[in-house]
Amino acid sequence: MPGTKEREFQAPHHEAAMFYGLFLRGHPVALLRQQIDIPPTVFRKLMRHREYDADFREHLRRTYRYRKQVLTIFNSLVTSAQTQSACQ
Repeated sequence: MPGTKEREFQAPHHEAAMFYGLFLRGHPVALLRQQIDIPPTVFRKLMRHREYDADFREHLRRTYRYRKQVLTIFNSLVTSAQTQSACQ
């Protein structure tokens, strides 16, 4: 059974589905993308901070990759929904 640290990064599709549900309820897609994403400039700034130890930096890297996965899945769901509505 995976530990807590491992489980927290195992389900990006669940989080993407939550944001997709908000999209279906009328929340602006651009705002949702902002809430999901971590801009590269922010990530680089956090990684350069001198007070953060190696474990925290690794957690930041994992979080950044995870959020990018969530964003990719969310964008795929939105694109699929927009394509379906255009075809109807």
